[in-house]
Amino acid sequence: MTGATATTHLALPWSRFFGRNLTLGAGACILGLFLLVALTAPLIAPYDPIYQDAAVRLATPSFTHPFGTDNFGRDIFSRVLWGTRIDLQIAVIGVVFPFLIGTFIGTIAGFFGGIVDTVFMRLVDVILAFPFLVLMLSIIAILGPGLWSFYIAMALVGWVSYARLIRAQILVLKSSDYAVAAVSLGFSRSRIMFRHLLPNAIAGSIVFSMSDAVLVLLSGAAISYLGLGVQPPVAEWGVMVAEGQSFITTAWWITLFPGLSIVVLAFGFSLLGDGLGAWLGVRE
Repeated sequence: MTGATATTHLALPWSRFFGRNLTLGAGACILGLFLLVALTAPLIAPYDPIYQDAAVRLATPSFTHPFGTDNFGRDIFSRVLWGTRIDLQIAVIGVVFPFLIGTFIGTIAGFFGGIVDTVFMRLVDVILAFPFLVLMLSIIAILGPGLWSFYIAMALVGWVSYARLIRAQILVLKSSDYAVAAVSLGFSRSRIMFRHLLPNAIAGSIVFSMSDAVLVLLSGAAISYLGLGVQPPVAEWGVMVAEGQSFITTAWWITLFPGLSIVVLAFGFSLLGDGLGAWLGVRE
């Protein structure tokens, strides 16, 4: 087999896969682009994101400053590039911890049932009784402003959705033939839960995590907008929108470009979630 033939042979499954699932491919490309920007921000950003230059304060978009400057003379383009790092981190870490906690609790509750299931589900009901954002703000107010306070609040509040999803799947799957056979063969409970049931129950939660990443991203921006998340002068899109609200009629570019970045990144996560749902056969 020649080199060209081998390359074509290897490329076919990849092209066929994304050709049949354009939504997944588009979402992956958008997120891949943001990831590339986050990794290369120190190399491609033309200015220091926190450097202030009063001489170019509120400068309109130009070749020198493609996205203009803010009220402190900081380059918006550089701040948007550096902000990609923070906002991607928010979207990923803000989902990973609730995903892990909720998956574990949902698996335990669904498998054991009885009093274990009752205790965990009543805890879920208590958390769901409060509005999401109000509960988040309350926890962050207790812990103090900052990014890690946001992550802790997300972990304490966001796990309930994953727990309910996994629990519902485990309740169905534990009565399946392969689960009954695993019990008959004398496999340990942990092996049955985490090696037989969970891999077959987790697809829905993986798809949901992409939609949840959108919620986490918007929540992080909202918390930063309110002054309880990332603190200035760190470049973060929510902070940038908050800083530009006083100049929305005179310097629209201060809020437009970070706000547009939030929308595009959230759109990428939504596309990826829809594409994964179609690929994994998950019905909403």
